[in-house]
Amino acid sequence: MSAPIAERRLLFAPKGSSDRREFFVRVGAPYAVEAGSVNFSVDEGVAACSVSFDGVGDGEPHHIYGADSVQALELAVSMIEPFLRQLSKKYDIYFPTGENYFETDET
Repeated sequence: MSAPIAERRLLFAPKGSSDRREFFVRVGAPYAVEAGSVNFSVDEGVAACSVSFDGVGDGEPHHIYGADSVQALELAVSMIEPFLRQLSKKYDIYFPTGENYFETDET
């Protein structure tokens, strides 16, 4: 991943644990997708952004493709919350202040 253009610092703990660890959500700058570099046809202007969850998960960046750089960036940012929701099935996720990242249903 190139230098990130946006970053979010969060904490996670395995469900039932108080052992909180830091991780980062990072979005890379959009880049042009060259024909032959992917397994689908590429028109002029197609772009991608990488999103990584450094410190949690598999650590591999996700490459999100769009018709142009604006769409690639929009789609990359919009995949962050669903991915964090998926992680929240296994981990509790917190802001650096210690507050829960997702609202809880506790009453």
